[in-house]
Amino acid sequence: MLPAFVKSYSTKRTKPNLSKIPLPQSAASFYNGFSPQMEIVESCESINRLNSYLKARKDEVSAGVPGRLLHVVIGQDVCDVGSLASTFMYAFYLNLVQENELFCTVPVINMKRADLNTRAELKWLLGSCQIDLSSLIFVDEIDLSYYDLFGSLKLVLINGHKLPTRQEALKDAVVEIFNCTKGESVYPWVETVTVGEDCSCCTVVAENFALTSPQILAGQGFSRILLAGILLDTGNLTNTQCTSKDKYMATLLINGAGRFGCNGLYQILRYLMYDVSDLKVVDILRKDFKKWKTAGKQDNVASRLVLVSHIGMSSIGISIQQLLAHEDASILEIKYFQQLEKVRLLMIVSGYYDSEKNFKREILVSAESVELMRNLLTFLNSNASQLPLKVLHQSGLKEEMKAFEIDRFTSRKTIERLLEEFGGTSKTGGISLLRD
Repeated sequence: MLPAFVKSYSTKRTKPNLSKIPLPQSAASFYNGFSPQMEIVESCESINRLNSYLKARKDEVSAGVPGRLLHVVIGQDVCDVGSLASTFMYAFYLNLVQENELFCTVPVINMKRADLNTRAELKWLLGSCQIDLSSLIFVDEIDLSYYDLFGSLKLVLINGHKLPTRQEALKDAVVEIFNCTKGESVYPWVETVTVGEDCSCCTVVAENFALTSPQILAGQGFSRILLAGILLDTGNLTNTQCTSKDKYMATLLINGAGRFGCNGLYQILRYLMYDVSDLKVVDILRKDFKKWKTAGKQDNVASRLVLVSHIGMSSIGISIQQLLAHEDASILEIKYFQQLEKVRLLMIVSGYYDSEKNFKREILVSAESVELMRNLLTFLNSNASQLPLKVLHQSGLKEEMKAFEIDRFTSRKTIERLLEEFGGTSKTGGISLLRD
């Protein structure tokens, strides 16, 4: 008689090569051995079930979801490891426990499929966990507004209290909010709201599995996905936002770390997040990019509301000097990216550690015109207490492109808020960002 459960193993070449990543020693690597070129892959029944679910739902979406409501689980548009993992894992959980057969529960990854090529940490994690990439649905592969038009769309919002700006028109379809901060929800009609208690979204998802189907967490690939999200969300369980529940669930999921150990898994993901050696300048800027537009003040002459053109912000993990030296034509590539994204003002925010392990922040501002740059600098100088600027002299920059060193404690949220204030300045205030 065959045993009820059989494990099988196979070997495969690691992509990318992990030999250049300084991994800490761990008991797992001591007993299992460590080869940066080869990896032993354990079969995972949990992952097989997950892949079967993802494929079945994608096939159903391809057929138009006949006779059912499209029940979409979607996260924020800045798609990191935690957001990606919690999106399709929570969708899988809902599919296991929900009793409403009218719902076709589908995870939609809130990024373009092509952008996955710029996210080495996401590709490595999904590959190491044996997730079938072809069965995932990305936001550019489905027209959610079509289903909303016919009243067949139901949205579950993950890890936030509000839909991203580009999907705000779908807000009436929201039926559940998962892992938001208490009192944050801006959609009062939503009855099903899960408050996250300030822990990682992957922690809350893992807790749900532990309470309903704990055996599913035994698979290494399955637990690695959730563990990776927890480790990155909490800075390897060390930052001030890390809760006791995060630590407990990370311990429960420790099999997911495999031969790397928790510290090694975290180091691999962090390294891949900031390794841009194989990327072009445009891809570096696109890795963590967002753009928005802000309403200006009322134009009394024409009796209409003036809108600003798009403002864009890219966050990078290398210095401005390294970015400009990355390619022979880096400056032209930055301007090309700005034109490609149709932003009149592009702010590149750099956060990195120098050779002495000191954290530094720098910004590179690219404006559509010299006049717009002058107006922005005037505005920033008037707000110097919030964003003091120290000029960085970089050769080759044109007048509409300036580089500065800023205080290392300045957050991206502060910079974003100042840009929104600048964009909202009235025409009478002399800011040329506002269009006639």
